[in-house]
Amino acid sequence: MLHSYVFDAYGTLFNVHAAVRRHAGEIGPDGQLLSDIWRAKQLEYSWVETLMEVYSDFWVHTERALDFAFQKVPSADPALRQKLLDAYWRLDCYPEVPSVLKALKAEGARLAILSNGSPAMLESAVKSAGLDSVFDNIFSVDEIRKFKTHPSVYELVTTAWRVYPEAVSFQSSNRWDIAGASKFGFRTVWINRTNQPEEYSDYPPRLILPSLEALPATG
Repeated sequence: MLHSYVFDAYGTLFNVHAAVRRHAGEIGPDGQLLSDIWRAKQLEYSWVETLMEVYSDFWVHTERALDFAFQKVPSADPALRQKLLDAYWRLDCYPEVPSVLKALKAEGARLAILSNGSPAMLESAVKSAGLDSVFDNIFSVDEIRKFKTHPSVYELVTTAWRVYPEAVSFQSSNRWDIAGASKFGFRTVWINRTNQPEEYSDYPPRLILPSLEALPATG
């Protein structure tokens, strides 16, 4: 059984739509649209900056993306901006996450997060979810000032842990992240929570699961 497990944070452990859902009554019927645009632009900004070889941390992209989303969804009141940003620091984790991580830890596994998030964002999310004592490492791209799917991001893990890529099981709900990790050589598990179609067929995952719940039995 593998003993090194690395998890993406946003969308995999933490629900990126939880901030908007927490204030759904105030936002109105276009809340999901606002949240979808917010997430899409947040990622787009990170990819564009990496290609341009410049860097702003993920919180800057999170703020900019929300401002853009408000412009695209005029029915949503921009006065809610600060409430949504505050909520993003305390995103809900998915229901199965605490029990799965604790089960892996009990089996002697080494656990880490590898995320685009800034160190402060990740520390807040982990603490809010009560997962402070679970992870051996929390790797942020802030250390190398490049975002996923740049190969140097995944190399943060292998360098720190002194392991070959194939010794690491990498879990993400983001198919593009799985593609990048697969190309790097990780054993990848796509957590396909929303039943998305397959893409990036040249870089397939080793396993596809609907949630993290079955992970301890996969070996």
